[in-house]
Amino acid sequence: MTTPPPTVLLVGATGSIGRLVAAEAVRRGFAVRALVRDPARARTLPGGVEVVVGDLTLPATVTDAVASVDAIVFTHGSTTREQDVRDIDYAGVANILDALGDRRVRIALMTAVGTTRPGVPYAAWKRRGEALVRASGNDYTIVRPGWFDYNDAGQRRIVMLQGDLHQSGTPADGVIARDEIARVLVDSLSSPDAVRKTFELSAETGEEQRDLDPVFASLAADADGSLEGALDAPAPAADEEPERFREDLTRIEGLR
Repeated sequence: MTTPPPTVLLVGATGSIGRLVAAEAVRRGFAVRALVRDPARARTLPGGVEVVVGDLTLPATVTDAVASVDAIVFTHGSTTREQDVRDIDYAGVANILDALGDRRVRIALMTAVGTTRPGVPYAAWKRRGEALVRASGNDYTIVRPGWFDYNDAGQRRIVMLQGDLHQSGTPADGVIARDEIARVLVDSLSSPDAVRKTFELSAETGEEQRDLDPVFASLAADADGSLEGALDAPAPAADEEPERFREDLTRIEGLR
C-alpha cells in the first residue's frame, strides 16, 4: 500500500509568502491544504491545493481545516497596529492551537525580526504567539525573517541568527527574498535539526545553500519548558503580561 504524503495546512496561504510556501510544499510532495477566508483569493494558489474556507479569528470555523493534518505553516500577518496583531496574528495562533486540541503536529511559525524589541506593543503580541507555540507541546520551528525583498540579487546565502539582537526597525536588521523565506519554512518541516529552533532569518552575498540541515544544526534549541527563544532577552514576568495571554497560555498548556 502506498503511504499518502503528509498533509500541511497553510495559514495565510493567499498572502505574498503563503503563496510561495504553497508552491514550494506542492513541489516537495506535500498534500497542501489552505485555510482561506475569501475563496476568490484562492485562485492564485497552485493546482491541487485543497481549499478550506474559514475565518482565523473565529475558532468554530477552523475545525475542518486542522482535521488530520500532519503539519501547519503560519505565514499570516495583518498590520503593525497593536489591536490588529493581537486580534488577528496572535489570536489566529491561539485559535488554531485550540482547534488541534491534544493532537501533535509539526509547526512552522513565521513572525518577524525584532519580535522581542522592548516597548513595541505589536511586537509583544507576536512574541506571545511564539510563546503559545512553544507551550503547546508540538515540535516547531519559529522563523523571524528580516525585511522582505530588500536584498540585492547576489544576496542568496541564507543566514540564521539567534538572540534577536538587531532591532533598529530598518533593513539594517537583515534582508531576505520572499522565496527564500518560503523555502526555509518548508524545509524546516522535515528537518530534525530544525526542531525547537527559533531564529532570525536573513541573507548575505553568496549562493543559496543546497542543504539547510547544517545551518539548522548550528543553532541552539529552545530550552525545554521555556516560553522564550534560545538566547533571547528575558520576557516580562507572568504577572506583567495581559490577562488574555495568561488565560490562553494556561488553556493551551492544559492540552499537552
